[in-house]
Amino acid sequence: MQINDDLMQRVMIQTPALRWVDSPAKGVQRRMLDRDGAESGRATSLVRFAPDSYFPEHSHPGGEEFLVLEGTFSDGAGDCPAGTYVRNPVGSAHTPFTKDGCVILVKLCQMDAADQDFVRIDTTQDAGWQPGPVDGLSLRQLHAFGNERVALVRWRPGTRYVHHEHAGGEEILVLDGTLADEHGIYPPGTWLRLPPGSEHTPFSEEGCTVYIKSGHLDHVQRT
Repeated sequence: MQINDDLMQRVMIQTPALRWVDSPAKGVQRRMLDRDGAESGRATSLVRFAPDSYFPEHSHPGGEEFLVLEGTFSDGAGDCPAGTYVRNPVGSAHTPFTKDGCVILVKLCQMDAADQDFVRIDTTQDAGWQPGPVDGLSLRQLHAFGNERVALVRWRPGTRYVHHEHAGGEEILVLDGTLADEHGIYPPGTWLRLPPGSEHTPFSEEGCTVYIKSGHLDHVQRT
């Protein structure tokens, strides 16, 4: 299956407009944002678990990264309420489930095999937030390996960032508020993929919070 599989192409998706598609697991549905391959292939998706649903035990040959957007996700390592960021490295395995239901942003088969850190971060805690590179931005760094950087970024209303290039590409999910640049306006739920070499000048008139992953697409394209 191929969905937005050319990582050298810019993609903008208003995810609330996508229909939920059943997965092989009962009670688990997906909004597929990009995909290259079958169930074990490279993918970026929003995944919705109905209450009392689960996925059978499975491994992650290319690693798994996810951010819990709603509800509580659980596995053998414990509960992950909304706002939890998780990385399960290449070769890891688990049996995910949920008691009350949840929605997560998940990325599969996009990790460097040398990046073997297990990561679980509760981003709802105030600790860890730092001033950003321009006035009005606050960053919560989540992970860094090689050129890859993952963070949550808060934009104060009226904040403007400098024009810049993404040598290794960037992905953005708008969590709340509205982000914009010279190419468009991005309300909550917007997913953007900016390919390596792309440029823009982002700003936010009303303020927003976004998940950002950058510097990784050139590596993923080669794997």
